[in-house]
Amino acid sequence: MDIFKFKQFNVDQSGCAMKVNTDGVLLGALAEANTPQSIVDIGTGTGVIALMLAQRFTEAKIDAVEIDKEAAEMARENFKNSQFQQRLFSHFDTFEVFFDNNKGKKYDLIISNPPFFLDSLTSANDKKNLARHTDGSFFMRLIKYTAEYLTDTGTCQLIVPLPTAMLIKELLPKYQLYLQKIIAIKSFANSASHREIITFGKEQKGILEKPFVIYNEPKVYSLEYRGALAGFLTIF
Repeated sequence: MDIFKFKQFNVDQSGCAMKVNTDGVLLGALAEANTPQSIVDIGTGTGVIALMLAQRFTEAKIDAVEIDKEAAEMARENFKNSQFQQRLFSHFDTFEVFFDNNKGKKYDLIISNPPFFLDSLTSANDKKNLARHTDGSFFMRLIKYTAEYLTDTGTCQLIVPLPTAMLIKELLPKYQLYLQKIIAIKSFANSASHREIITFGKEQKGILEKPFVIYNEPKVYSLEYRGALAGFLTIF
């Protein structure tokens, strides 16, 4: 078995295309919300982000949606084996079908580490294609549904490469959504950012921008990274 051990839960990732990775744990650690009651994690994979949010937000009920059946079942088992099992629910569906089947429900936080290769060559592995590759229409649909199912004060938070972040920012005005925050993820202080955690919602607040540095030097994590993940990773 391929088990990733966190401080308060374990993640079985056997057979899953997308293993526990830096993008996922950063989003789980850095996502912000004001005592959310309802969260949906789109493309949950093994369920790691949903588990991290369940640890952080003790009143939230979390729906975790996954298009790959094996991954959805793995997430369900990971939830069942955690202390947060009463608040975590795995759904094998596309996010569109999931939302359409839950008309009228609103979420305080919509979160996703979505497929990150935009309009690029796909791999020979079907599971990796599902987990990693998409096109621009995916994000148009995601933002359209976000506008419908987000509470008035809620936020959607995504971790994406810079070209994808640019596309999303261009799509927001069409759906009366506003960019609120950008966290620029850098490997080192003097390197260019390679990911952004973008936060948007229905409230127009102005845009807060800040960097986040992962390493001080090769294989030496920054104090910022250690602080963000100290409650989760057993190496800290």
